[in-house]
Amino acid sequence: MKKLLNKMSTFSKIGIALIDSIIIFLSYFILEIFIRNNFLLPNEIVRQTLYNAIIAIIVYEIVFCCFKVYYNIIRYENGKDYLKYFFASAISCTILCCIIEIFNLNLLSVMHNIATALLISMFLITYRVIVRMLLIYEDRENKDNKNNSQEKKLLIIGAGSATRNIIRSIETNLKGSYNIVGLIDDDKRKIGRTISDIKVLGDRNDIVSICKDKAVDIIFFSISKIDNKDRKEILEICQNTGARVRILPSTEDIIKNKNLIENLRDVEIEDILGRDPIKLDNNNIEELISDKVILVTGGGGSIGSELCRQIVKYNPKKLVVFDIYENNLYNIEMELKQNFPNIKVDAIVGSVRDRNKIENLFKTYKPYLVFHAAAHKHVPLMEVSPLEAIKNNVLGTYNVVKACDKYNVKRFVLISTDKAVNPTNIMGATKRMCEMIIQTIDKASKTEFVAVRFGNVLGSNGSVVPLFKKQIANGGPVTVTHKDITRFFMTIPEAAQLVLQAITYAKGGEIFVLDMGEPVKIYDLAESMIRLSGFEPNVDIPIKITGLRPGEKLYEELLMSEEGLQATKHNKIFVAEPLDLTIDELEEKIKVLSDLVKSENHTLQEIKDTMKEVVPTYEEPDKFNKRKIS
Repeated sequence: MKKLLNKMSTFSKIGIALIDSIIIFLSYFILEIFIRNNFLLPNEIVRQTLYNAIIAIIVYEIVFCCFKVYYNIIRYENGKDYLKYFFASAISCTILCCIIEIFNLNLLSVMHNIATALLISMFLITYRVIVRMLLIYEDRENKDNKNNSQEKKLLIIGAGSATRNIIRSIETNLKGSYNIVGLIDDDKRKIGRTISDIKVLGDRNDIVSICKDKAVDIIFFSISKIDNKDRKEILEICQNTGARVRILPSTEDIIKNKNLIENLRDVEIEDILGRDPIKLDNNNIEELISDKVILVTGGGGSIGSELCRQIVKYNPKKLVVFDIYENNLYNIEMELKQNFPNIKVDAIVGSVRDRNKIENLFKTYKPYLVFHAAAHKHVPLMEVSPLEAIKNNVLGTYNVVKACDKYNVKRFVLISTDKAVNPTNIMGATKRMCEMIIQTIDKASKTEFVAVRFGNVLGSNGSVVPLFKKQIANGGPVTVTHKDITRFFMTIPEAAQLVLQAITYAKGGEIFVLDMGEPVKIYDLAESMIRLSGFEPNVDIPIKITGLRPGEKLYEELLMSEEGLQATKHNKIFVAEPLDLTIDELEEKIKVLSDLVKSENHTLQEIKDTMKEVVPTYEEPDKFNKRKIS
């Protein structure tokens, strides 16, 4: 039987055509016998039926060849292929009836040929379906009996169309790679039913027990349309299974790549956070950007490049992308020009430290809006090179701010950070100084200067998440600086969208604080990422505590105690009240820092002491962390 089935699945075109011819031939006699209810047919009827069947075979086979039905592989045929057989039979019957009528042949009637055509199509489809089912069954039998060490036991969450396509893709292209043990769905009506002979075993509450009983190696989360809260809850359950989890992304990503297996990705922290998508007031954003010249400094960086991607959607007259790092600048320029060929994009290499370069940039383009994302942001690196942070972050920002004021820019937006709040490191102190610059200059300028403050951005350069992924892929250890350290997290698109929304509320002098949700414990994040990769924390992948880095806080904050907090029209955006600082006081602080960077002959402590004078809220991390712990 096995040999026969395998021959059927790989039979030559001539062999399949021969079987079809036999089916056509027999169908005519079967119908005659059925109509007359007698196996002994009159000689005249036998003659008519024989001649009719021979002509029918010729016509049918010619039409079948035109329809290329013999290019199909029976093992992989589906509904579309079966419809092809039906329509090919219908067309063949029509041609045959026309031949009989035109040449006035003494053969069977038109109605008889139509009835036979239905019988032929039914037999053709039925025998192919039976052969296909037997072959699939044989494959599964072989798979179950074969001890393949590379085959992974797979549980699929979701019993919808995406799951059906995944099962089909596995059966077609990935035999021997996965053994699908069952499906999970919260719809009680689906439990006990099957998709492609794979049974729905239970709902989310059964995931852990099923994984244990079936020794599941990997879980596919195949629900693309699901509430973020439910996604988070199901993924938290999956963490307790010991199985690796892969997840189906958005419908948009699926459309770009129709191969569902290739679309499946590892679980990201965004899935674990379970936050609802941000809703924007696009009309107000478009009014600010449409047909205007927009400048983004640091436009090649993580936040800057995403701002560029969001800005071009609102049809600016021209987007000017300014960055010192030419590789990133080139990449975002090529991406924007490819995806938005009708938008003018100018990529300019340069540093915000270069006052003359900034002057020429503003003189040439006269931007309407400026998004200032250029900054040194890595805390440990800036602790080692504090003067570079001051030059780039403080003095560079001051150069851009002064140019905005001189060339009557409508609105300037500083991309700030939660590390500016009660800073314990040089980077944070420089960003707090930047906030002080824009709040003070705003009082005397026609330009509206604002800042947007948020926490860690997922997937950005230097973010902890890509580091953890790399460490897990290498077998560990995953390094965490302190078991109690927490951080606020936001995705890059979330951050960029909220920046654009915040500027529509700006009047000048505000520091917009973005709602980052609840702070995330980094140690717990490391454990979740390890579990969702199919490993056990501190068993398969160790977690190593390395100690706080220079200038690092245990807890980040989004608001200082002396700042008030006011709501805006958007439930994710708040405004911190500005602090009083005169222009003269600001310029004195800038002079102190300018004098400081002119000489490299300063100790790290001398630089820190100077920053403490300039930024009163700056303090050593040891004092801050002890106060927070107590």
